[in-house]
Amino acid sequence: MALFFRGRDKAPKGDPQADARLAAWEQALATHTLPPAVTQRLADAGERKIPWMATMTPAELLLARTHGLRPLATVTGTCWFQFGRSWTEGHAAGWRTALERLSLEAVACGASAVVDVKMRTTRTDLGSSMDYTLIGTAVRLERLPPSTNPLIATTTALEFIRLLEAEVAPTGIAVGAYYEWLTDPTGTYGGRAALSGSFIVGTAMTNQPLTKLSNFWESARRRAHAELRRDAAAQGNGVLAHTQFSQLFKRELENSPDQYLGRHIVIGTVVDLRPGAKVPHEIETVVDARDELSPLKGGGGPSHNAYTSNDREGSI
Repeated sequence: MALFFRGRDKAPKGDPQADARLAAWEQALATHTLPPAVTQRLADAGERKIPWMATMTPAELLLARTHGLRPLATVTGTCWFQFGRSWTEGHAAGWRTALERLSLEAVACGASAVVDVKMRTTRTDLGSSMDYTLIGTAVRLERLPPSTNPLIATTTALEFIRLLEAEVAPTGIAVGAYYEWLTDPTGTYGGRAALSGSFIVGTAMTNQPLTKLSNFWESARRRAHAELRRDAAAQGNGVLAHTQFSQLFKRELENSPDQYLGRHIVIGTVVDLRPGAKVPHEIETVVDARDELSPLKGGGGPSHNAYTSNDREGSI
């Protein structure tokens, strides 16, 4: 609240209850806990003392019930994070902090897992900072007791049940991010150059690959995926990666060669499969070259991707 009112002195006055709630939240954030009122509300939701809420569709609610999956409450985790000089470290840390807070709420309501986790972001003019928010449905599996470390998955309830039936266990969420600068004194970035008088100029009228820039861009993406694999290694042996975001910027300098900044982030649900176990269906690589809507893009349904870009969900 202090962030939006730009100081406690400008917050609404004369409301002791609001001041008490704000103080409780400040104390909870400082100690990595939840305020007592939030803990009690979530515990009451888990015990069905108050109405529960879920992000599931009616069809998913029916299927979840028949498979012993009971929704408890809608849980959230949010973090406003200033990433300063390091975009990579900032984005990864922002999402991980939000994940920790989501997990705290899931524990408070006695959940076994959190499904259908969606990612949301908000940008403002408050410098190099961004809001990282996760929203999902805390659920309890009838055959499992409440967990002190609930499973967190971006998969829907339907996909979660299908994975469990296939003996593939979602175990958490992994994040991979990377950024890098490229400077080329020649200004050609790996393309052919033509000699004109005493100057070397790029052959702008000729179609040609810019190999140095292409390799740089591919390297940034591959390193982000390597970070994703490292983050996932401690949680399982596979990743259902669906959120990816890329940016490439050119910075023009007066007395120095131009520079390119490439950055990429990828996020997904980690799964664990027993060594030697076989997935009960064939996995095929699908490439759709049509101009119109691709089946890989989900038919225009609700998106889990927090970043606004030309990328869409689907295989990567």
